[in-house]
Amino acid sequence: MKTYVTFGQVHTHSINGKTLDKDSVAVIERDTEQEGRSAAFEYFGKKFFTTYADTPPKMEYFPRGFIEID
Repeated sequence: MKTYVTFGQVHTHSINGKTLDKDSVAVIERDTEQEGRSAAFEYFGKKFFTTYADTPPKMEYFPRGFIEID
């Protein structure tokens, strides 16, 4: 199951040499929705906007697209 993570205006992260911010969507692959959300907290702490389980957000708001982080 894929978990899609979006970020607020001031949230910027660098994971495995990849920059994630308000213009991108992080993609985390886990077995369940809860595992994906838990991984988001492990990677980003409380500095993300929301998570989407298995259905990505409208990409018109994220010009940098999807960034796989695992």
